[in-house]
Amino acid sequence: MILIFGGTTEGRLAARVCDEAHKPYYYSTKGDSRQLDSMNAVRLTGTLDLSAMIDVCKGQDIRLIVDAAHPFAEKLHKTIAGTSEALQIPVIRYERSYPEHDDNLVWFDTYEQAIDYLENNNIDNLLALTGVNTISKMKRYWQSHKCRFRILDRDESRAIADKEGFPAEYIIYYNQEEDETALFSKLKPQAIITKESGDSGGFGRKVEAARKSGIPLLVVKRPTLSGKFISIYGEHGLRKAIEKLLPCFFELKTGYTTGTCAAAATKAALTALLTNEVVDKVSITLPDGEQVMIPIDKTGIDKEKATSSVIKDSGDDPDITNGKEICSTVRLNAEHKGVRFLQGEGVGVVTLPGLGLEIGGPAINATPRRMMKREIFKVLRHYQDKLPDTGLKTGVDITISVPDGKEIALKTFNPKLGIEGGISIIGTSGVIKPFSSEAFVNSIRRGMQVARALGCERVVINSGAKSEKYVKAIYPTLPPQAFIHYGNFIGETIKITSELGFKAVTLGIMIGKAVKLAEGSLDTHSRKAVMNKEFISELARKTGYPEVILSDIQNITMARQLWDIIPADNRKFFRLLLNKCYETCSPLFPDGELTILLIDEEGNIVS
Repeated sequence: MILIFGGTTEGRLAARVCDEAHKPYYYSTKGDSRQLDSMNAVRLTGTLDLSAMIDVCKGQDIRLIVDAAHPFAEKLHKTIAGTSEALQIPVIRYERSYPEHDDNLVWFDTYEQAIDYLENNNIDNLLALTGVNTISKMKRYWQSHKCRFRILDRDESRAIADKEGFPAEYIIYYNQEEDETALFSKLKPQAIITKESGDSGGFGRKVEAARKSGIPLLVVKRPTLSGKFISIYGEHGLRKAIEKLLPCFFELKTGYTTGTCAAAATKAALTALLTNEVVDKVSITLPDGEQVMIPIDKTGIDKEKATSSVIKDSGDDPDITNGKEICSTVRLNAEHKGVRFLQGEGVGVVTLPGLGLEIGGPAINATPRRMMKREIFKVLRHYQDKLPDTGLKTGVDITISVPDGKEIALKTFNPKLGIEGGISIIGTSGVIKPFSSEAFVNSIRRGMQVARALGCERVVINSGAKSEKYVKAIYPTLPPQAFIHYGNFIGETIKITSELGFKAVTLGIMIGKAVKLAEGSLDTHSRKAVMNKEFISELARKTGYPEVILSDIQNITMARQLWDIIPADNRKFFRLLLNKCYETCSPLFPDGELTILLIDEEGNIVS
């Protein structure tokens, strides 16, 4: 079991990740005022001391703790650390995103230091945004100086303030809709004190409002947590950490795209080139802003360039690049500015329009390029003192290579897309979800874009090469790029044709997928849909077939057997099946001509 300590934005995000497993877990908060929308969480409320937390973990067989509590919940963090040490339970710390320390703010390690500063600088009118639990920490100050505290408008907060004897007339209640700049200007304090609560704690808004109001802002730094905690910075990092530490919790494991691997290898290579030091892992930023740690397999350095590699981890997604080496070679180049991408061994070259990439250039998609540029610029800024005299104006050449890429590409759609000689470096999210449709659907979209760029007004979508071979005979004048494989993602494929403005779509389908599509399953994978013999029998009954055929249908194990059961001279069943398929698909393609072709094992077609 997993035990999450929450009551924060991060806690709710951690719960959302754990809900993906569809298994129970424990979610602990100090009080019960925070709602948690979860079907799987078992709520625990109340403060736990070390002995009580150890008992809970023993009693509920807790194997992993996720500390997603507020960063200033110091007592709780210490108790979690003590429990972890006593029971040898690993702890994942769900960290917040914190901006870099602004030198225009006044920083303190403790509240005592802040009070000393306030008194030494004769600040007698303070607005405290540090929360109700810091009233006791600031007592030495507010007992002899004017100090307003902003707290949450709830009974438990009022009870804490009343217990400390804080004057009620100096309490301000937090209003989410209130303009903080207007509030600060209205109260006109000499200074404002807050704590380093991170982006999710509204720290940035407070800084901006104080700056606009011209009021000095004092900040108490977040406390240092146990060095044994495993820090993650978002949902993807949490999922990967749980998969590693508690492998049985999720049935399937996530992975990272080739683009993420290339970005990590690029950062490691440039770091090695500038510092002459080899790292075994790097932190990179995913397209959604989350930071994740990626292990580096190996790095080689010489005077002019460095090469690092990452072993592609696709999780449980059936990706043919899983376990393959993604390499990046980085070289500084004073002859140009910015970043230049070059084609290495096993990375394809673009030969057709429609992919949004330069013809003749390497098949590295836009999102991975942005990821690599971001990491390059971060490293350059960090190691400015190690750059040539041109400094940040120094150009960087990045050569991505995949040693087995040329052979792998033969098993992909790349040759049809006009990508020759290797694979593409792709990934829009940077993350691969197990058995995710993302990679496949993205390849479908890229294929459609190529067909559109070539002027095709009709595309012919098929489940695979077998059905495509038969349908091609009907459309002999269409170029190869007009024939697209949908695999199991019929719905997603038709949506893309509509989005890209094709005038006509022909759907070629074989009986196994047709019986699922007719019943309404737009994703026909066996994990999502199964052959429903009752549905098939009902269609046969509607078309007037005798009981002997209905009985035979109940005994089939594969849909292809229907070709043998249904009489060759009476194929009304198949026409009704096609009508049902059309009813399922036509709403997704409302403005064009949709044709559906049912193909038997010998290539005969019912339309």
